Amino acid sequence: MATAVETLSNLERRITVKVPVEPLQKEMSSRFQRLTRTAKVPGFRPGKAPLKMIEQQYGPQVKEEVFAEAIETSFGQAIQENKLRVAGMPNIQHKPLNQVHEDFEYTATFEVFPEVTLADFKTTSIEKPEAEITEEDVNKTINIILSQRAQFIESNDLSAIGDQLTLTLTSFIDDKQVETTGDKPIQILLGDNSRFALFDNHLLGIRAGESKSFEVDYPADYSPKELAGKKVHYNVKCIRVGKPRLPAVDSQFAQSLGVVDGDIKKMRDEIKQSLVQELDKKIKIKLKEQVFTQLIDSCDADLPKSLINIEINRMTQSTYANLKQRGVDLKQFKLEPSMFEDQAKKTCKLRLILAEIVDKNNLRASPDQIRAMVSELSLNFEDTEEATNWFYAEPSRLEEPTALATETNVVEWFMKQCKVQNKKTTFDELMSGAAKA
Repeated sequence: MATAVETLSNLERRITVKVPVEPLQKEMSSRFQRLTRTAKVPGFRPGKAPLKMIEQQYGPQVKEEVFAEAIETSFGQAIQENKLRVAGMPNIQHKPLNQVHEDFEYTATFEVFPEVTLADFKTTSIEKPEAEITEEDVNKTINIILSQRAQFIESNDLSAIGDQLTLTLTSFIDDKQVETTGDKPIQILLGDNSRFALFDNHLLGIRAGESKSFEVDYPADYSPKELAGKKVHYNVKCIRVGKPRLPAVDSQFAQSLGVVDGDIKKMRDEIKQSLVQELDKKIKIKLKEQVFTQLIDSCDADLPKSLINIEINRMTQSTYANLKQRGVDLKQFKLEPSMFEDQAKKTCKLRLILAEIVDKNNLRASPDQIRAMVSELSLNFEDTEEATNWFYAEPSRLEEPTALATETNVVEWFMKQCKVQNKKTTFDELMSGAAKA
């Protein structure tokens, strides 16, 4: 097998491989002999058909299989001998195999993985958030749980933040009706963080039985986009005002949170421990975000187009799947590849950089680290033991915990290379994404 390698660009290569036919003809003969034992030929019992008839009936199929396997095998040998790391699928060109009767050549054009140049991170700095869980944080968490379990008692009083309103509404844009509840009332919780405050503010101080008309100007970046930058006129009728009645913080409440003996102090301790774990996760996420951003911004690497296209396709398919899961009619959407190109480039670049760092510094996660990550992920399931067994039942399921544990090793390695500045913050600020000046 003779090969020749051409450099077409920084990353693109073309390799020409010459394949001798004699060994392939021997392999074809061997396969025909095996087929004589089992092949079904009209007019003959299995294993009784003449060899020539076997060759006539199965010849093209056998030749296609043998020659295709030879191309695949020889290509693998060629790139190994020339120490080429192929990125993506090669474009292999050859004459039709049914026309090949003697030694033949094929060309394979492909991209190779780039050389990644790592920066010197000694002058790089990242901020490590520092926060403590306070009794106030515990109280806020308890209040959130209480509000989630509130009973709403009908009232004739004026509505206020935290009340549940039952109402009907009709909305108009440029005097054209765009939404109506019809005869089916809806319920909203005034002041809910997921709601648009300017809308809710118009409904403060309303009583059951009253109607109100008002206009809301939505910002240009509002979601859903149908309302973005629009002035919407609403006609609202309040049917019911419900005032929240919160459960008592007693032993029964503690038991409902899993504290078997109903001890309030134990309940608060468990809530605090849960918040400590949540805080630790958030700090790790913040650190990883900073490290990955620094890696992308400070390291140079050419990006194979084939890898970018694969990532764009993956992101496109994932977005379509999410839209379908949400009940969106996919016929109304056409996702352009350009929508994902920038993010795909960042993702590909980060993967190349991470692979370089992991290989050079032997940072691949150990079995113990993988098991620890599996245990952490299993906490998201009701039956943690069953979840752990599920991960280990199929090797491919360990890919995610292995990748996450390896990324943790990279973050820890990076923090030893750079300057780490501790930054005081609070649990609320950290969880909301706000930064303390």
